[in-house]
Amino acid sequence: MTLRASLLAPERFKRVKLLNAVNALGRVLPKNGHSLLSLEAEALTGKARERTGLDDFGDDTLFQRLGILLQSFRADAHLNFIGRICVHSDILRVLCNRLRLVEDRKRHPGLADQVIRRPLFISGLPRTGSTLLHALLAQDRTNRVPLVWEVMHPSPPPETATYDSDPRIFRTEKELMWLDVLIPDFKRVHLIDARLPQECIAILGHSFMSYVFESMYFVSSYRIWHEDQDKLPAYEFHRQFLQHLQWRCPGSRWVLKAPSHILSLEALFQVYPDAGMILTHRDPPNVLASCASFSEVLRGPFTDFLDRHELGAEVTQRWEKGARLAIQFRENNPDLQERFLDVRCADLVREPMAVVRQIYEHFDMPLTDEAERAMVHFLAEHPQNKHGVHGYSLRKYGLDRETERLRFQFYTDYFGIVSER
Repeated sequence: MTLRASLLAPERFKRVKLLNAVNALGRVLPKNGHSLLSLEAEALTGKARERTGLDDFGDDTLFQRLGILLQSFRADAHLNFIGRICVHSDILRVLCNRLRLVEDRKRHPGLADQVIRRPLFISGLPRTGSTLLHALLAQDRTNRVPLVWEVMHPSPPPETATYDSDPRIFRTEKELMWLDVLIPDFKRVHLIDARLPQECIAILGHSFMSYVFESMYFVSSYRIWHEDQDKLPAYEFHRQFLQHLQWRCPGSRWVLKAPSHILSLEALFQVYPDAGMILTHRDPPNVLASCASFSEVLRGPFTDFLDRHELGAEVTQRWEKGARLAIQFRENNPDLQERFLDVRCADLVREPMAVVRQIYEHFDMPLTDEAERAMVHFLAEHPQNKHGVHGYSLRKYGLDRETERLRFQFYTDYFGIVSER
């Protein structure tokens, strides 16, 4: 028994032994199970066609993006056997979803006529309270949010009459149980449940141009390629996905969330010209430490190689770019200033309902007593640190507080963000 394993709680030690045993099994298989779990595009698309009985993915440019992603998985990700199982399974699920979504659109032409009006997006640097805010706004039943279960299994389109009892909810709950095995610390750092809102990166993942892959795995060559791409095709697909979900289950407005939207505001507002945008803010050094720690929690189970300093550098570079792009977009589009509302994480944690009321007032949305009561109840049921405290430090990831404070001073000065120390 290793020293690290001996310090684990008994239940967690059992999980570590199980994961180690699975990875050991992979090492005795030919080429670590590569023949059984191919990450070649032809093999995966062929299996998706066989599984669904369908052939049309709807977009031939998809295959180029898929090929670049899979090459990065093979070359950069240092996947262990469990990582290979998860990547193979996730990519296959997304490909099957694509086939079924295209078929649904052929069978139901009315899907293409759905109008997405005044969607409200939550974005900003990660680890700034956006998940809590998204979950809070989802308690208002007039708001339409994409839930985890319907993003994982979108076909056939959900229906209002069966929305709370759809069998895909139970299926997703069973699938999410694997998170407790693979990533036992996940619930401590991020709120997830089949019936809770899902981030837009999971929707955009169906276009194979999404930050969801960079969040979960070391895919450096894909990340470099992705940074330079025009994101418009991904957001056009995002709109089609929302049309699909709202066709038989509409709401008054969509409320959507992903930190990575700040990297693609040009494309987002091209597709959704009447969108509103909530940007959440927090002292950058604390953001970076939390984000790097979260990334380690996500990626750790799937790789045999994890360089924390490399991870820290990746995190700070990405979100410095995101902060600069957000400011640049706002300065270049003064006519859109009223579409933005800035929210400080400290205010959200201290007085969440006051922030909610500010949002509803700014975007001229009626806040009913029923919705407010539901939000208050949600807060009571999900107190901060319910699943344990998420501890983190900059130094662990090769980052220095003063260096990062100076790096992001342009951001803290622009938005008036106070250092938290």
